[in-house]
Amino acid sequence: MGMKRFGGSIGILQGARVLFSDFVDGGPMWTGQGDRESRFLVSFREPFQAPPAVIVGLSLLDIDHKANFRADLSAETVTATGFHIVFRTWGDSRIARIRADWTAIGPLRDEDEWDVP
Repeated sequence: MGMKRFGGSIGILQGARVLFSDFVDGGPMWTGQGDRESRFLVSFREPFQAPPAVIVGLSLLDIDHKANFRADLSAETVTATGFHIVFRTWGDSRIARIRADWTAIGPLRDEDEWDVP
């Protein structure tokens, strides 16, 4: 899905990303203990004029019911061209699979602006 433009100067991009499916291959979120992190770089198809506001949320969660669910989901290192989705867990949590949805809202170059040298 491309950039949605509002009034020529505000844009919204949306997307979704499965961050991991560790139950399939015995990855660290499923089999590990203690502090663990999954990080994914999102690159915007079209850049914003400045870093946008980014909202991330869990849209799929598959966990082991026998352990506590501990989760921290955030957007980090936001720039005009992209950001990192970061999922963290700790303790004895066993996370099989996570999907995160994201929305970026920010300024766009107005199509009517001219570059004057």
